[in-house]
Amino acid sequence: MKFQIIKLIIIFGLMHACKPPASDTGTRKNNVPIDSLFERYYEERMERYPLEATMAGDYRFNNLLPNDLTQSFKEDLKHFYTRYQNLLKKYDRNQLSETEQESYDILNRECVINLEGLEFQQELLPVNQIWSLHLQMGQLASGKSIQPFRNTEDYDNWLQRLEAFVVWCDTAIANMRKGMKTGYVLPGSLINKVIPQMAEFASGPVINHLFYAPVRSFPDNIEPAERTRLKQDFSDMIEKQIIPAFSRLHHFLQNEYLPAGRESSGIGNLPDGDKWYQFLIRYYTHTDLTPDEIFQIGQQEVERISAEMEKVKAQTGFEGSLKSFFNYIRTNKELMPYTKPEQVIDHFKEIYATVRPNLPGLFDLVPKTPFEIRRTEAFREKTASAEYNPGSSDGSRPGIFYVPVPDARTYNVFADEDLFLHEAIPGHHFQISLQQENERLPKFRKILWYSAYGEGWALYSESLGKELGLYNDPYQYFGMLNSEMHRAVRLVVDVGIHTKGWTREQAIQYSLDHEAEPESSIVAEIERYMAGPAQALSYKIGQLKIQELKAKAEKTLGEKFDIRQFHNILLESGCLPLSLMEKKINDWISTAQDFSFR
Repeated sequence: MKFQIIKLIIIFGLMHACKPPASDTGTRKNNVPIDSLFERYYEERMERYPLEATMAGDYRFNNLLPNDLTQSFKEDLKHFYTRYQNLLKKYDRNQLSETEQESYDILNRECVINLEGLEFQQELLPVNQIWSLHLQMGQLASGKSIQPFRNTEDYDNWLQRLEAFVVWCDTAIANMRKGMKTGYVLPGSLINKVIPQMAEFASGPVINHLFYAPVRSFPDNIEPAERTRLKQDFSDMIEKQIIPAFSRLHHFLQNEYLPAGRESSGIGNLPDGDKWYQFLIRYYTHTDLTPDEIFQIGQQEVERISAEMEKVKAQTGFEGSLKSFFNYIRTNKELMPYTKPEQVIDHFKEIYATVRPNLPGLFDLVPKTPFEIRRTEAFREKTASAEYNPGSSDGSRPGIFYVPVPDARTYNVFADEDLFLHEAIPGHHFQISLQQENERLPKFRKILWYSAYGEGWALYSESLGKELGLYNDPYQYFGMLNSEMHRAVRLVVDVGIHTKGWTREQAIQYSLDHEAEPESSIVAEIERYMAGPAQALSYKIGQLKIQELKAKAEKTLGEKFDIRQFHNILLESGCLPLSLMEKKINDWISTAQDFSFR
């Protein structure tokens, strides 16, 4: 998603020190069920991560926003995860049910990996061009995202969040100044991408400002007097706090931070950068693979997919080299048929109409959460990739597939079918919605995101296109191969950038040589990897594991293999670390195999 909302930074929560609950001393012998511990963990986590709560449709903390850049916030998290790690030790895991053991293992991993992550100083790199709070707040401010504006309380909650955000902005500047002194600085090329984002919000007039959007269209239940009051409150907030805060950020980035920006591209050039990158590999892939091993896997996958691409190129009748074919696809005006953004969105709706009647052949476990396709907001469209934003757990807010269309005339459709399968259905929308709707899971597991599983599933979903009525056009099938190549290339360039001293330009050229994405998209992608080390590794590593398990199930079960059951097992427990996912599939294979012999 790219659950990109995701994804690199700690999602935000309330900054306060919590006292241990009175029942901390409870053990199974004292008849304190572990489900109570899971529930308590969820409640305390939501207080610390209120944006995560809002995303899940838990609106109790909608007025809160942590200053997650402070040392006190990190200390509170350290206390929080250490306490729950110790509480888990009070239970005899062998006495728990199978489902409880699974949740026990997941919660323990959450504590261990998050405690390890707190050792690194990511708070000194608080902004970037793709995963940063200023962009998320812009989405929320639009009034069309996860922050609700249903009544007066919702509007006032948002104003309180904005007050906290202004404090966060000033802390970000202070932290970046500290980073300049200690060697934690963004590459200059990324700073140049953030500067115009800040400028977008750093000027008026107020009534045209994005943050004014919620008071341009009130719900009917808000009285006229309250509308007048809220319009004034929003005007004051934007004019006196939001615009000045973004102006300070813009001025700092332009005049102080950019001159200090580093020429190197990778995290390996930061203090403890190599150790940090190895941690991020474990965090995102759930493996102990070394950078060199991932680099080698990537090179092998690039070679394999290139051979498949050659076959499709031959089908089209193109006689030049594969690299020439990439350039042909990038510039082929027949693959750029649109003049208006609305036509692009309608095109994806047509893909959805094709897929929908074919889903029952592959899935009997489908979500209830509604689904929409929308154009990405203008303020972030130039640097955004297509992405999925989850719906709420109660289904009241739909899952949304966002498509950036900065210029409809140059929008290339050759990989759109594949893109829909990944970001929308059956990719992220199925996996995330089913997880949120699953009443058998403890609440804390309904909101978990493990990139290797979630992105691995979405990449695997791209391979289902023919069964779902797609990929009849060789260019669309080539688009699927190109998207898989894109994820294989990531293994090479991400490691190259962060451990092998590759420059931004070197990584861009490698991508241009091996995939058909337009150069502008490749540049944005390379800069994404620079901003979010190791996250991009999760897609291919997760997909390869799912494909490995599917091949094993097909070989072992033969005619007894049921693709719908395989998908059920993959989806029924929500996000899992890859090791637990592998155990579930192996247990299912053994059970199905034993049953077939009876």
